Amino acid sequence: MKFYSGFSLKNEICFFKDFIKESKYTVCGFSYGAIKAFSYVKEQLACGNRVDTLQLFSPAFFQTKSDKFKRLQVLSYTKSKDKYLSQFIDGCFFPHPKSTSSLSLTAHAKKDLQHTQTRVEELNELLNFQWNQNDLQDLVEKGVIIEVYLGEKDMIIDVESAREFFLQVSTVTYIKNANHFLQIN
Repeated sequence: MKFYSGFSLKNEICFFKDFIKESKYTVCGFSYGAIKAFSYVKEQLACGNRVDTLQLFSPAFFQTKSDKFKRLQVLSYTKSKDKYLSQFIDGCFFPHPKSTSSLSLTAHAKKDLQHTQTRVEELNELLNFQWNQNDLQDLVEKGVIIEVYLGEKDMIIDVESAREFFLQVSTVTYIKNANHFLQIN
């Protein structure tokens, strides 16, 4: 199993342990990492390598957001990267407090959640990535099972549009009262 982390994060795999299909032919990604996981699977299949399952946890889905929204995100990031990332993490947990001990989130897992070095180019890629039905359908036709997991209370992505979009090519698990980390209170 290969896992791709979300924007500015590492070690957040702990949030998804209950969902991850443990297999060397599974590729997973969270939020921005879902974009990276998708790209990796396309590359692997183009090289003739086997991938059975692509799991996308709260995939970054901003294609329904306005250009103004995207510009404001980048402006906020460039103005104060630390403040932006702190607010981003708070948003990932919202509406539940960071101290919640729901699902598989333990004190150890909270301690392990860390930031990585980020670049504005990554934020731009995240905000401007366009999921394409044909590309996803191509993976399905090559035998890849696509699983998408969305939290009802996710305040980071456009959950309803993502749900409608991904239902056309994948199994979508919609978790009631879950946040961006798919945690419930």
